[in-house]
Amino acid sequence: MSSKLSPAANCLGRDLASHVPSEAEGVLSLGEELGGELARIWPLAVRHLRVRSNDAHTLYAVAIARSLLAAHPEADASVVLPAIMLHDVGWSEVPPDEVLEAIAPGGGRPDLVLLHEKEGARLASGILSAAGIGGERAARILEIIDGHDSRHEALSIEDAIVKDADKTWRLTPHGLDTVMDWFGLDRAAALRLCSSRVHAHLFTDAAKALARGLAAIESANLWDERRALELP
Repeated sequence: MSSKLSPAANCLGRDLASHVPSEAEGVLSLGEELGGELARIWPLAVRHLRVRSNDAHTLYAVAIARSLLAAHPEADASVVLPAIMLHDVGWSEVPPDEVLEAIAPGGGRPDLVLLHEKEGARLASGILSAAGIGGERAARILEIIDGHDSRHEALSIEDAIVKDADKTWRLTPHGLDTVMDWFGLDRAAALRLCSSRVHAHLFTDAAKALARGLAAIESANLWDERRALELP
């Protein structure tokens, strides 16, 4: 999904650029995180993420995880962020024509979910080593990846944040756009499906609040009253 990056007009008619701060709370960058560690991991990860829009999904999930970390200063960001960046690399090892069968409504292939977790941990181990991450930290990251979908309980606050960031993405505009095309659903049906698969499965209060807010915004977008307005 492409976001609007430039204005279509300047209704005020004045240049206000000098009044815009160079930094603002909640606005995130990627390159400097963990001393540039994520920027080193990303090129190694993205080659395994060009399946089922996992490349964009991963970047959104990283951003969500960073927002959740702000609510949980006790969590170890050096474990959470590499884990969320690498959590879905294993889908590259699942036959492409079977990937969506793994999570299809009314069915699913738990064996494929487990396969992507196991292969994800294997691939992530090599990527972490190449990025200079080893020892206990690497072991904790790999433990989270191996079970991030199939394991119903969180092993730690770090695991909880990874799980929550992964699931909450489904209610973002990109998540809904993607799910619509996966399963041939209109936006209202995709919102109901994603909501049924997100809200009751989150661990942190911060993620629960974020998910409710995202679902509320998408709900308003679908109201007849909103759709009748002459707005983009």
